[in-house]
Amino acid sequence: MPKDQTVLFHSTIFGPIRSRRLGVSLGVNLMPADGKVCSFDCLYCEAGFNSQGPGKAGLPLREQVRGQLEAKLKDMHSGGEHLDVITFSGNGEPTLHPDFAHIIDDTIAARDLYFPEAKVSVLTNSTRIFDSGVADALKRVDNNILKLDSAVEQTMRLIDRPNSAEFTVDKVVDALCEFEGTGIIQTMMLRGSHEGQPVDNTTEEEVRALIEAYRKIKPREIMLYSLDRSTPEENLVKVEADELKGIGERIERETGIKVQVN
Repeated sequence: MPKDQTVLFHSTIFGPIRSRRLGVSLGVNLMPADGKVCSFDCLYCEAGFNSQGPGKAGLPLREQVRGQLEAKLKDMHSGGEHLDVITFSGNGEPTLHPDFAHIIDDTIAARDLYFPEAKVSVLTNSTRIFDSGVADALKRVDNNILKLDSAVEQTMRLIDRPNSAEFTVDKVVDALCEFEGTGIIQTMMLRGSHEGQPVDNTTEEEVRALIEAYRKIKPREIMLYSLDRSTPEENLVKVEADELKGIGERIERETGIKVQVN
Protein backbone atom coordinates (compact mmCIF):
# COMPACT_ATOMS: atom_id res chain seq x y z
CA MET A 1 0.00 0.00 0.00
CA PRO A 2 1.42 3.42 -0.92
CA LYS A 3 2.28 5.84 1.87
CA ASP A 4 1.96 9.64 1.75
CA GLN A 5 5.71 10.25 1.81
CA THR A 6 7.27 13.42 0.42
CA VAL A 7 10.65 14.95 -0.36
CA LEU A 8 13.54 14.66 2.07
CA PHE A 9 15.58 17.73 1.22
CA HIS A 10 14.33 21.30 1.40
CA SER A 11 17.49 23.08 0.29
CA THR A 12 20.09 22.86 -2.47
CA ILE A 13 23.04 22.22 -0.14
CA PHE A 14 22.36 20.03 2.88
CA GLY A 15 24.35 18.44 5.67
CA PRO A 16 27.00 17.41 6.24
CA ILE A 17 25.52 14.08 7.25
CA ARG A 18 27.14 10.73 7.99
CA SER A 19 26.49 8.37 5.09
CA ARG A 20 26.67 4.65 5.82
CA ARG A 21 28.43 4.14 2.49
CA LEU A 22 30.44 7.32 1.91
CA GLY A 23 31.41 8.81 5.29
CA VAL A 24 30.94 12.51 6.19
CA SER A 25 28.98 13.79 3.22
CA LEU A 26 27.88 17.26 2.12
CA GLY A 27 24.82 16.84 -0.07
CA VAL A 28 23.89 18.65 -3.26
CA ASN A 29 20.24 18.55 -4.36
CA LEU A 30 19.83 19.69 -7.97
CA MET A 31 16.09 19.08 -7.90
CA PRO A 32 13.37 21.38 -6.50
CA ALA A 33 13.38 21.99 -2.75
CA ASP A 34 9.61 21.53 -2.62
CA GLY A 35 8.99 18.68 -5.06
CA LYS A 36 10.41 15.68 -6.85
CA VAL A 37 11.67 15.29 -10.42
CA CYS A 38 12.92 11.85 -11.42
CA SER A 39 13.12 9.52 -14.41
CA PHE A 40 12.41 6.57 -12.10
CA ASP A 41 9.57 6.21 -9.60
CA CYS A 42 11.12 3.58 -7.33
CA LEU A 43 8.98 1.69 -4.84
CA TYR A 44 11.62 2.29 -2.17
CA CYS A 45 12.52 5.94 -2.79
CA GLU A 46 13.01 7.76 0.50
CA ALA A 47 11.90 10.99 -1.20
CA GLY A 48 8.46 9.52 -1.99
CA PHE A 49 6.67 8.88 -5.27
CA ASN A 50 6.71 11.22 -8.27
CA SER A 51 2.96 11.74 -7.88
CA GLN A 52 3.67 14.41 -5.24
CA GLY A 53 4.64 16.65 -8.15
CA PRO A 54 7.62 18.90 -8.94
CA GLY A 55 6.59 21.71 -6.60
CA LYS A 56 6.80 25.41 -7.46
CA ALA A 57 10.40 26.32 -6.66
CA GLY A 58 11.91 24.97 -9.88
CA LEU A 59 15.45 23.72 -10.36
CA PRO A 60 18.24 25.74 -8.74
CA LEU A 61 20.32 27.77 -11.19
CA ARG A 62 23.95 26.83 -11.78
CA GLU A 63 25.07 30.12 -10.21
CA GLN A 64 23.00 29.44 -7.11
CA VAL A 65 24.45 25.97 -6.70
CA ARG A 66 28.00 27.24 -7.13
CA GLY A 67 27.52 30.15 -4.71
CA GLN A 68 25.85 28.13 -1.98
CA LEU A 69 28.34 25.27 -2.26
CA GLU A 70 31.37 27.57 -2.16
CA ALA A 71 29.96 29.43 0.86
CA LYS A 72 29.34 26.18 2.75
CA LEU A 73 32.76 24.73 1.94
CA LYS A 74 34.47 27.97 2.95
CA ASP A 75 32.57 27.99 6.25
CA MET A 76 33.41 24.34 6.96
CA HIS A 77 37.07 24.89 6.10
CA SER A 78 37.29 27.94 8.37
CA GLY A 79 35.71 25.95 11.19
CA GLY A 80 38.19 23.10 10.85
CA GLU A 81 35.46 20.60 9.99
CA HIS A 82 36.14 17.26 8.31
CA LEU A 83 34.66 16.27 4.94
CA ASP A 84 34.94 12.94 3.14
CA VAL A 85 32.70 13.54 0.15
CA ILE A 86 30.43 15.94 -1.72
CA THR A 87 27.46 13.87 -2.84
CA PHE A 88 24.90 14.63 -5.53
CA SER A 89 21.60 13.03 -4.57
CA GLY A 90 18.45 14.79 -3.36
CA ASN A 91 14.82 14.88 -4.51
CA GLY A 92 15.20 12.99 -7.78
CA GLU A 93 17.76 12.28 -10.49
CA PRO A 94 20.62 14.84 -10.44
CA THR A 95 21.69 14.25 -14.03
CA LEU A 96 18.34 15.61 -15.25
CA HIS A 97 19.54 19.14 -14.43
CA PRO A 98 20.31 20.87 -17.77
CA ASP A 99 23.57 22.31 -16.37
CA PHE A 100 24.68 19.08 -14.68
CA ALA A 101 28.03 18.85 -16.50
CA HIS A 102 28.93 22.50 -15.75
CA ILE A 103 27.88 22.11 -12.11
CA ILE A 104 30.21 19.12 -11.82
CA ASP A 105 33.09 21.27 -13.10
CA ASP A 106 32.20 24.04 -10.61
CA THR A 107 32.06 21.49 -7.79
CA ILE A 108 35.44 19.97 -8.60
CA ALA A 109 37.00 23.46 -8.65
CA ALA A 110 35.47 24.37 -5.26
CA ARG A 111 36.46 21.01 -3.79
CA ASP A 112 40.05 21.47 -4.96
CA LEU A 113 40.17 24.90 -3.29
CA TYR A 114 38.76 24.03 0.14
CA PHE A 115 38.86 20.24 0.64
CA PRO A 116 41.21 18.73 -1.97
CA GLU A 117 41.24 15.40 -0.13
CA ALA A 118 37.44 15.02 -0.37
CA LYS A 119 35.78 12.98 -3.11
CA VAL A 120 32.98 14.03 -5.43
CA SER A 121 30.26 11.40 -5.76
CA VAL A 122 27.13 11.23 -7.89
CA LEU A 123 24.27 8.85 -7.12
CA THR A 124 22.53 8.28 -10.46
CA ASN A 125 19.81 5.91 -11.62
CA SER A 126 21.70 5.42 -14.93
CA THR A 127 18.86 6.72 -17.12
CA ARG A 128 20.93 9.59 -18.52
CA ILE A 129 24.23 7.83 -19.19
CA PHE A 130 23.23 7.52 -22.85
CA ASP A 131 23.85 11.28 -23.12
CA SER A 132 27.54 11.82 -23.91
CA GLY A 133 27.72 15.09 -21.94
CA VAL A 134 26.34 13.42 -18.83
CA ALA A 135 28.54 10.34 -19.28
CA ASP A 136 31.67 12.49 -19.67
CA ALA A 137 30.79 14.50 -16.55
CA LEU A 138 30.30 11.30 -14.56
CA LYS A 139 33.71 10.11 -15.67
CA ARG A 140 35.25 13.30 -14.20
CA VAL A 141 34.03 12.64 -10.64
CA ASP A 142 35.74 10.36 -8.13
CA ASN A 143 32.75 8.10 -7.55
CA ASN A 144 30.14 7.68 -10.26
CA ILE A 145 27.65 5.45 -8.45
CA LEU A 146 25.36 3.90 -11.04
CA LYS A 147 22.14 2.07 -10.25
CA LEU A 148 21.33 -1.47 -11.40
CA ASP A 149 18.66 -2.94 -9.13
CA SER A 150 17.87 -5.95 -11.29
CA ALA A 151 19.17 -7.55 -14.46
CA VAL A 152 15.73 -9.10 -15.09
CA GLU A 153 13.57 -6.75 -17.18
CA GLN A 154 10.25 -7.46 -15.46
CA THR A 155 11.74 -7.02 -11.99
CA MET A 156 13.56 -3.81 -12.92
CA ARG A 157 10.33 -2.33 -14.26
CA LEU A 158 8.44 -3.37 -11.13
CA ILE A 159 10.98 -1.98 -8.63
CA ASP A 160 12.32 1.10 -10.45
CA ARG A 161 9.33 2.00 -12.62
CA PRO A 162 11.23 3.98 -15.30
CA ASN A 163 9.32 6.76 -17.03
CA SER A 164 10.50 5.68 -20.47
CA ALA A 165 9.51 2.44 -22.16
CA GLU A 166 12.76 2.70 -24.13
CA PHE A 167 14.84 2.24 -20.98
CA THR A 168 15.61 -1.49 -20.76
CA VAL A 169 18.00 -3.73 -18.85
CA ASP A 170 19.85 -4.74 -22.01
CA LYS A 171 20.39 -1.13 -23.08
CA VAL A 172 21.53 0.10 -19.69
CA VAL A 173 23.91 -2.83 -19.14
CA ASP A 174 25.53 -2.11 -22.51
CA ALA A 175 25.84 1.58 -21.63
CA LEU A 176 27.27 0.80 -18.18
CA CYS A 177 30.11 -1.05 -19.88
CA GLU A 178 31.50 2.37 -20.88
CA PHE A 179 32.39 2.88 -17.20
CA GLU A 180 34.52 -0.28 -17.02
CA GLY A 181 37.01 -0.04 -14.19
CA THR A 182 35.73 3.35 -12.98
CA GLY A 183 32.00 3.03 -12.27
CA ILE A 184 30.53 1.77 -9.02
CA ILE A 185 27.34 -0.26 -9.45
CA GLN A 186 24.81 0.17 -6.66
CA THR A 187 22.08 -2.41 -6.15
CA MET A 188 19.20 -2.18 -3.69
CA MET A 189 18.23 -5.65 -2.45
CA LEU A 190 14.67 -6.00 -1.18
CA ARG A 191 11.54 -8.10 -1.17
CA GLY A 192 7.85 -7.64 -0.51
CA SER A 193 4.89 -6.79 -2.74
CA HIS A 194 3.32 -3.95 -4.69
CA GLU A 195 -0.32 -3.90 -5.77
CA GLY A 196 -0.54 -7.65 -5.30
CA GLN A 197 2.64 -8.42 -7.25
CA PRO A 198 5.56 -10.06 -5.45
CA VAL A 199 8.78 -8.04 -5.35
CA ASP A 200 12.03 -9.92 -4.74
CA ASN A 201 15.43 -9.42 -6.36
CA THR A 202 17.20 -11.84 -4.00
CA THR A 203 16.09 -15.07 -5.69
CA GLU A 204 18.51 -17.45 -7.39
CA GLU A 205 17.37 -16.25 -10.82
CA GLU A 206 17.86 -12.61 -9.86
CA VAL A 207 21.29 -13.02 -8.26
CA ARG A 208 22.51 -15.13 -11.17
CA ALA A 209 21.35 -12.47 -13.65
CA LEU A 210 23.07 -9.73 -11.63
CA ILE A 211 26.30 -11.70 -11.55
CA GLU A 212 26.24 -12.04 -15.34
CA ALA A 213 25.57 -8.31 -15.71
CA TYR A 214 28.36 -7.37 -13.29
CA ARG A 215 30.78 -9.61 -15.19
CA LYS A 216 29.89 -7.82 -18.41
CA ILE A 217 30.05 -4.30 -16.97
CA LYS A 218 33.31 -4.85 -15.02
CA PRO A 219 32.79 -2.01 -12.53
CA ARG A 220 35.43 -0.83 -10.08
CA GLU A 221 33.21 -1.89 -7.21
CA ILE A 222 29.71 -3.10 -6.37
CA MET A 223 27.62 -1.63 -3.54
CA LEU A 224 24.87 -3.84 -2.12
CA TYR A 225 22.46 -2.33 0.35
CA SER A 226 18.92 -2.72 1.62
CA LEU A 227 16.20 -0.61 3.20
CA ASP A 228 17.27 1.75 5.95
CA ARG A 229 14.41 4.26 6.14
CA SER A 230 10.68 4.48 5.55
CA THR A 231 9.56 3.74 1.97
CA PRO A 232 6.48 4.99 0.07
CA GLU A 233 5.44 1.38 -0.65
CA GLU A 234 4.73 0.00 2.81
CA ASN A 235 4.84 -3.69 1.80
CA LEU A 236 8.60 -3.88 1.35
CA VAL A 237 10.94 -5.84 3.60
CA LYS A 238 14.57 -5.20 4.41
CA VAL A 239 17.10 -7.92 3.56
CA GLU A 240 18.86 -8.53 6.86
CA ALA A 241 22.61 -8.08 7.27
CA ASP A 242 23.64 -11.74 7.35
CA GLU A 243 21.73 -12.61 4.19
CA LEU A 244 22.97 -9.49 2.41
CA LYS A 245 26.53 -10.33 3.40
CA GLY A 246 26.11 -13.85 2.01
CA ILE A 247 24.86 -12.53 -1.33
CA GLY A 248 27.75 -10.09 -1.46
CA GLU A 249 30.31 -12.79 -0.74
CA ARG A 250 28.89 -14.94 -3.52
CA ILE A 251 28.95 -12.08 -6.01
CA GLU A 252 32.53 -11.19 -5.12
CA ARG A 253 33.60 -14.84 -5.34
CA GLU A 254 31.98 -15.38 -8.74
CA THR A 255 32.93 -12.05 -10.35
CA GLY A 256 36.26 -11.16 -8.75
CA ILE A 257 34.88 -7.63 -8.21
CA LYS A 258 35.04 -5.98 -4.77
CA VAL A 259 31.61 -5.87 -3.10
CA GLN A 260 30.77 -3.39 -0.35
CA VAL A 261 27.78 -4.45 1.75
CA ASN A 262 25.91 -1.88 3.84
